[in-house]
Amino acid sequence: MIKLGLTGSIGMGKSTTAQFFREAGIPVNDADQVVHELYRGKAVAPIEIAFPGVASNGVVDRQKLADYLSRNPAKFAELEVIVHPLVRAEEQAFLVRQKEAGADLVVLDIPLLFETGGQDRVDSIVVVTCDPDIQEKRVLARPGMTREKFDMILSRQMSDSEKRRRADFIVDTGLGFEPARQAVDNIIQQLRQQKA
Repeated sequence: MIKLGLTGSIGMGKSTTAQFFREAGIPVNDADQVVHELYRGKAVAPIEIAFPGVASNGVVDRQKLADYLSRNPAKFAELEVIVHPLVRAEEQAFLVRQKEAGADLVVLDIPLLFETGGQDRVDSIVVVTCDPDIQEKRVLARPGMTREKFDMILSRQMSDSEKRRRADFIVDTGLGFEPARQAVDNIIQQLRQQKA
């Protein structure tokens, strides 16, 4: 079973690209989605202990957590120590399920793939990219997004040029949906031919 890592900086179109893989019948494990679920489950108690006041009604309030971290950026490492092992365990369970189901190819959608050493857990890497102007427009159009928040997120991410340098495949979403979808289909075809 080929494990394909999917990554890209904020606003590059990674979620859309992951959806193209799903539409092509490839199982996708979305690390962000896993975190959302953990924030309603296993991660709530340890996060509330480390960051008092960020959980309410048994759910981590992402906005409160973000506010806490913007005031105490040094605490990011503490959050990662809590969340990353839980995310990794869910990823392992996903891989076991897909292997048992006979999948020949799976996608691990990991926003901070390089930043967290995730490249060692995958066979090939797809980096989603687009022109910086397009990226900025997309991100600043998000509800509640500010220039300051955007800059803070970017400061925690490896540069797009470095990600592209390390990629096995690149999908440029700035060219539009159809070219991006075609790029995904080509990647799937190429990987299956290599395996054959």
